[in-house]
Formats: sequence, structure tokens, C-alpha cells
Amino acid sequence: MAEIINMPRLSDTMEEGTVAKWLKSVGDKVEEGDILAEIETDKATMEFESFYEGTLLHIGIEEGDGAPVDSLLAIIGEEGEDISSLLNGGGSKSSEEKPEAKEEDSDDSEPESDEDDTNEAAEIPEGVEVVKMPRLSDTMEEGTVASWLKKVGDKVEEGEILAEIETDKATMEFESFYSGTLLYIGIQEGESSPVDAVLAVIGPEGTDVDAVLNSKPSSGKKEKKSEEPKKEEAKEATKEEAKPVNDGKRIFASPLAKKMAADKGIDLSEVSGSGDNGRIIKKDIENFTPAAKSEAPKATETAASSSKPAAPINLPVGEEGTEEVKNSQMRKVIAKRLSESKFSAPHYYLTIEVDMDNAMASRKQINELPDIKVSFNDMVVKACAMALKKHPQVNTTWNGDTTRYNHHVHIGVAVAVEDGLVVPVLKFGDQLSLSQIGGAVKDLAGRARNKKLTPAEMEGSTFTVSNLGMFGISEFTSIINQPNSAILSVGAIVQKPVVKEGQIVVGNTMKVTLACDHRTVDGATGAQFLHTLRSYLENPVTMLA
Repeated sequence: MAEIINMPRLSDTMEEGTVAKWLKSVGDKVEEGDILAEIETDKATMEFESFYEGTLLHIGIEEGDGAPVDSLLAIIGEEGEDISSLLNGGGSKSSEEKPEAKEEDSDDSEPESDEDDTNEAAEIPEGVEVVKMPRLSDTMEEGTVASWLKKVGDKVEEGEILAEIETDKATMEFESFYSGTLLYIGIQEGESSPVDAVLAVIGPEGTDVDAVLNSKPSSGKKEKKSEEPKKEEAKEATKEEAKPVNDGKRIFASPLAKKMAADKGIDLSEVSGSGDNGRIIKKDIENFTPAAKSEAPKATETAASSSKPAAPINLPVGEEGTEEVKNSQMRKVIAKRLSESKFSAPHYYLTIEVDMDNAMASRKQINELPDIKVSFNDMVVKACAMALKKHPQVNTTWNGDTTRYNHHVHIGVAVAVEDGLVVPVLKFGDQLSLSQIGGAVKDLAGRARNKKLTPAEMEGSTFTVSNLGMFGISEFTSIINQPNSAILSVGAIVQKPVVKEGQIVVGNTMKVTLACDHRTVDGATGAQFLHTLRSYLENPVTMLA
């Protein structure tokens, strides 16, 4: 049966969306989880994946066109399926074919089919709204309910906060877009669920919630299905354990198992086989532990048969241990995005060494002023912002057929948090002073560690800075934070002998490495950018002019 896909609500403030790009064409096969289109919201351009399998039969909104939330976006169904009734606002093909089936069947089945059609047409009562897990960030695949601010039976007004939802980037408040009574909570506190899973049901008091939930495919069947195999496996395992391996006449074992048993002095009659029909295989011998009763006779026989006692071998005794830790949403997204960047963008790296003596002296003088604290990272961010204005080729995005030149400078600053890494964005960095950059970065980093950043504060970067110098790392390379064309890796300031004016003196240097996307930034362009960056850092007064 054909499935109608409507324009999704991809952010908490989204009222309409624009299809930036279709990744599937009419007639293409679509698997569950495939990316259908890129949709531009009021905050970002996000990938929208399909929750159905089949053939893309119809596209309702063309590239570049916008439409309100819940407008017809696409139809997915079986190849050749008639969807004219869906396009005309009627039911599905299957419902149209039911009258024919009624004529072929007995007259007794006609009333029942009519009732079924009526029930399907009235799946959700008027005034009842099914609230689904929203996509609160451009990378969110599933969310976790941190806390509910409403409970079942409470009155809910449009605009009130329903719950706090933890995404891969932050914990955000989710407001209700409907008024009514909270009739049902589908995801409890602490539980996670994919985007578009049923989060809650809001409607008039006294509504039959079961009828609403049953109108949609539930997860109960899946759970039952998953439980049944487990039960079957448990029964099979019990049977295998209880099944006698042999009847005293013949023992079924693989040749390798027989050889291993002979080498280890194991009586095959005492081994339970896990192979077909109770056949003893290699792992059964490896995992075999002899019973206490059988050990004493074996030891006696071995001692009697051996003329020379074997020298004792002291082997370490212990238990192997492992632990499976569930990956957080942030960790999953980091893995996905960095893999996409590394394998799609042709990276190359340029490294220079910067004399930081003047920068250290300037920072000391600046920090002696009241109420002003500037870090070396702030100076790097400022220098990068000014260098990007002189080298716009580095401040670009590769879009396949086009290259987007960003006339604004938004610097992403990588911040390590408990679960991984987030990149808050410092907007218009070239227009900010060193002290303003210092205050803004400190604020963003603090809220990033507390998961209080909004999606808007993590979107729109044109260049990224990653600094591991505070951890003593002298030099490293980073993976480009797409859609940026470059990322700067900043190492620690190291004191070492340097040559100045022909003399060996003690100096302070810092290595920085620029990772570039060769599709947009050529080697010479990257080198020129680093040359300009170094001139700013070695002469900080030029950044204050």
C-alpha cells in the first residue's frame, strides 16, 4: 500500500520548509533509512530520511519550492501502483479495490468491508494530535527524554514546554504546538527513541487513546517477534544440554575434536556436543571442564602410566573481562560525520611554526588591564578571522556543481565535552575584538559542556579551529568539519633553542597545521593563508590596529 510522506517539522520553530535538493527521483527504489531529500528549515538545511520501503511514485514539492509543515512531500509504494486517489485527496488504492472484492465474495462480507473502510477513514478523532519525537538538530537521529514537565491528565496550552529532550548535541526544551489534555506518554524519562516515534498524544479529555494508538503500526509486534526467537533459542539450548551425547555405542565428534581430546586426555563420553545432532566440535573441547569425580582417576592413571613426572608449569590464572558500553547519540553522530568528511573530501595538510615571543608579551600586557582576560586561543581565532577576509578561497563550501563563497566569517571552536566533541560557532569573528572573542568563547564553551547550546549556536560555521595545546600536544592534524573547506589544528607553545639574527637563543614556538579540502583550496592558497596567519600572530599589534 502506498504511503504518504508529509513535510516534516524538523525544528521546534519550523512552520514551513523548502526542498533544497532531492536525492531520489521518481521511479527510484527507496530503502528504510535512505536519505530522500535535503530540506531547508528556518535554522539549517537538514537531511530527511525515509521511514518506508518501496518505489518513489510521486514528488509533491520540487527543488527550490517551499511548503507548510504537513504538506504532501512524496508518495512511496509499490512500482506501478495507482496513486490517483491519493493525489485527489481520497483513500488508497487498496481501499478502492475493496468493492470489487466484495462483489466476488459472498454478500455477507459487504457490510463488514464498509465498516472497515469507515474505521480507516476515521483513524484519528478530530481534535486529537499525535506528537512525535522531533528532529531538534540537523544531525539528530534519535532523542532521549530527559524529563517530562507535564504528566498524563494535565492541561496543555499551545507554546507550553512539554518535555526536555536530549539530542546528540544538547538538552533542549520541546514545546507543544497544540492545546488540549495530555492523554498519553509514549517515551518515559531516560528512554531513547528514533525521530518520528510516538512521543505523546494530546486531545480532548476522555478520548480513547488505545484506538488512536492502534490506528498506527505499533512496536508491540516487533517486541513479540523478538521475544519468540529468544524463547525458541532458550528451548533449543535446554534441549542441547539435556540431550545425551551418545548411547554407549557410538560417539559423534569431528576429527579435529577427537585429536584435541586425545592431546588433552579428555574422555569424549563426558563432553556435551553443540554441533548438529549433538556432534562434538572444536569449541566443545576448548570449553570443556572435567568433573571433580573424573579428575582423580585420570590423575592416577596418568601418574601410573608415566615413568617420568612432568615438571610443573606455573601459568597465570585469571578471568577475561569485557564491558559493552552503549554509544551516546553524540558519539554516533561524531563517527558518522567525520567518516563522511574523511572519505568524501580529499584532505591535505600544511604545517608551519610560529614565533610566539611577541604574542606572549602582548597577552601579558593585555591581561594586566582590569577585567580583561585573553587566551592564546582567542588570539588564534582573531588571526584566523582576519586572514580569512584576505583569502576568501579558504572561506568556502564545496557544493558539487558550485562553490559557495562566504562573505561573512563564522568561526567554529571545537570544545571537548564528556560524550565527545561539539563545535559552537562564533559569529562574525572578524568584527569582534580580542576581549569580545574571549568572553564569547568562554560563554559558548561553558554552555557546551552543560549541554545548553541551542542548534542555532552550532550551525553556520565557515571555518573551524581545534586547539589541543592545553593538553601538551605539540602537533596534530584534524578532520575537516564539513561543510567547511578547512580546519586549523593548534599545538602547544614549546620553549626551545631557535636562531635569531644568526644567534642561537631560547625562543617560544607553536606549530599549527591547516587541513584543506583540495576541491576548493589549492596548496598555494593554503600556504598563503598560513603566511598571513603567521604575520598576525607574530605581530599581534596588527590585529589591534
